[in-house]
Amino acid sequence: MASHGWRNDESPFGGEAVGANPTDRGKGGTKRQLLTEGAGIPLAVEVDGANRHDMKMAEATLANVQAVPCDPNEEQNLCLDKGFDYPEVRELVRDYGYAPHIRSRGEEKRDLERIPGCRARRWVVERTHSWMNRFRRLLVRWEKKKVNFLNMIYLACAVITFRAAGVLG
Repeated sequence: MASHGWRNDESPFGGEAVGANPTDRGKGGTKRQLLTEGAGIPLAVEVDGANRHDMKMAEATLANVQAVPCDPNEEQNLCLDKGFDYPEVRELVRDYGYAPHIRSRGEEKRDLERIPGCRARRWVVERTHSWMNRFRRLLVRWEKKKVNFLNMIYLACAVITFRAAGVLG
C-alpha cells in the first residue's frame, strides 16, 4: 500500500538539515524522504542533509506516519527501492507492522528487460514529489531552520491530500 522515495532540493542559504549533495558537485542540499499510500497521498515525510543515506532516514520516516491503518490486524505492504535493501531496514519495516517489498539490486533491470511494459512502482512517490515541487517554496529551500522547512512541506502535503479528496480545486 505504501511507497518510499526521496528528493534532493537545493539549499542556497544552508542551515539545519543540509549536507553536501553527492550528485551535484558537493553543493549544499536537502533530502526529502516521503512515504505515501498507493494513490500518492503523503503519509509521512522526513528531511535531512543530501548526504544522508536512505536507510538511515527510514526509521524517522516510519515513526512520522500520521495515518492509522483501516484494520490494525491486517499487515500493510511497503514497497521500497534498492537503497533500502539492508537486513536492518527489513527488520525495522516488519517491526512497524509492514510487509517489506524491497527490490534487490539488479532485479528491476532484469524485469524491465524480460517483461514488456513492466514499470517500476516508485512512480507513485515520484509523482507525489512532482506535486510537491509545484509549490515554489519547496523547489528551492529558502528556510534556514529545519522546522520551518518541514512545516512548509506539511502544508504542501495537506493541500495535496485535500485536492485528492476533492475539497480543494
